[in-house]
Amino acid sequence: MSVSTVPEPKPTSPSITPMLEMKGITKRFPGVIANDRVDLSVRPGTVHTLLGENGAGKSTLMKILYGLYQPDEGEIFFEGKRIEIMSPADAINHGIGMIHQHFMLVPTLTVAENVALGLHPALSRADMGPVRRRLTEVSDQYGLKLDPDAYIWQLAVGERQRAEILKALYRDAQLLVLDEPTAVLTPPEVDDLFATLRQLTADGRGLIFISHKLHEVMELADEVTVLRDGEVSGHTTPAESSREHLAELMVGRSVSLTRDVGVSEVGPAKLQVDNLYVRGDRGTDAVKGLSLEVRAGEVVGIAGVSGNGQRELAEAIFGLRPVVSGSIAINGEEVVDHTPKSVRTNGLAYIPEERMKDGAIGDFTVAENLMLVGYKEPPFARRGFLNLEKIKERCTDLVHRYAVKTPTVETPTRNLSGGNIQKVVIAREFSSEAEAMVVAQPTRGVDIGAAEYIHEQLLRQRAAGAAILLISEDLDEIMQLSDRIIVLLEGEAMGEVMRGDATVGEIGLLMSGVR
Repeated sequence: MSVSTVPEPKPTSPSITPMLEMKGITKRFPGVIANDRVDLSVRPGTVHTLLGENGAGKSTLMKILYGLYQPDEGEIFFEGKRIEIMSPADAINHGIGMIHQHFMLVPTLTVAENVALGLHPALSRADMGPVRRRLTEVSDQYGLKLDPDAYIWQLAVGERQRAEILKALYRDAQLLVLDEPTAVLTPPEVDDLFATLRQLTADGRGLIFISHKLHEVMELADEVTVLRDGEVSGHTTPAESSREHLAELMVGRSVSLTRDVGVSEVGPAKLQVDNLYVRGDRGTDAVKGLSLEVRAGEVVGIAGVSGNGQRELAEAIFGLRPVVSGSIAINGEEVVDHTPKSVRTNGLAYIPEERMKDGAIGDFTVAENLMLVGYKEPPFARRGFLNLEKIKERCTDLVHRYAVKTPTVETPTRNLSGGNIQKVVIAREFSSEAEAMVVAQPTRGVDIGAAEYIHEQLLRQRAAGAAILLISEDLDEIMQLSDRIIVLLEGEAMGEVMRGDATVGEIGLLMSGVR
């Protein structure tokens, strides 16, 4: 389907006045137009998905709606009246609530106390009775089961999200903005959330649903507005569209959403972990008795919600975090408590989950980041002197082979987009010809086009015989690329599933603690 011929949606209730209309919204920052004459209309009782790549302007538009930014041009109408939203308090007073991706809750307070924050007049702990009763009524009405007296720190991630929704409903928000609400939820929790959202729309409330997961958009949305480079690139409905069409609207070209993984010849184990215990930053065990092996020519996926020991596992394997007990072997050599340099020497490449913290140095050029590993080896160095000509040839070749979009190899890495910084890290690690690889969150924060390319490169490494441990919170990514899937919960392996046998339901149950 051509991007230039985007079908307009067919409103199911054209007589209904839109709850929200944002008309001609423009927001400029130095050197960039974040929103360029954006129109957005949300009808009551519907879910309107706002879709787009990182940097497309979604967050800026919603920050304008919630009073965190002021538009340079344009108008906002709510329930038929033109309004000005100068602060979040204005938005709340108009009946607009926002559920942030990173929850705005005080861990040491109860659910009721968090809800009471900001109420006028201010309430003391002794006055919580009416708040608790009203919260119980709202939670019963929408199936958001939650103890008003539970402390936030005691709650699971899904329960904290319910607390955020209850905060908005307590203030009788008629329009709810949900920013990537499923990013930290297991599949069963996503099902529960969607049931709640449908109940909210049945009650006449409007929802703006921000997501990059196209299957969720197709399942939940009534209408979809797609942003690209700050402009509206399309407005459609799931009934008149497809995942491939939505991806094309986001990127501006055709994108393959499926991977032909094929069968790979599997060789001997290259990475072995046996009865591993690793301590987390809070002083408790984050990895508990974990055993696994990754063989040449296969991808083993680690699935799980964020915070279940994935980061600690990756850091321990690469020598960045001490091991309490257990064994880690690369190519048969024990590497527990070895330095990252020693682990690399044994044949391991590492793509960390935080590329700008652990994978690249922003002030270094693209060439310098590409040569962080191997710059002392021939032909790039001889007798302590760098061969700058050979280094430039090598870096220019890598930039070309890995499709890194950069003006030159001398460009500071911080000037690149997130997807291109990730390509720099991947180019460096994959070109090392390592036999084993730990790849953590490879497509986090990158656009669909870059993700497509990164997946292709992972499968090429697999076909070349690399043993890849893939750690990702994106269940679609894990299920598409992995030969075997291990589900991690609170640092323990809940079970292992072969790709051909894996279903979202089964993996979701394992992620929820049901073996």
